[in-house]
Amino acid sequence: MRIKIRLICEICLSRNYTAFKHKDENERMTIKKYCKQCKKHTLHKESK
Repeated sequence: MRIKIRLICEICLSRNYTAFKHKDENERMTIKKYCKQCKKHTLHKESK
């Protein structure tokens, strides 16, 4: 089963993206994505 998660920019803490991941994965997802607020590519991590 997959669950929906929110991705948060590590610099400005804005919630920019949603993603899906498998429920049995324990570690948090981190992806380098474009942030509209910062106007550059930054690391986005999974919110709590």
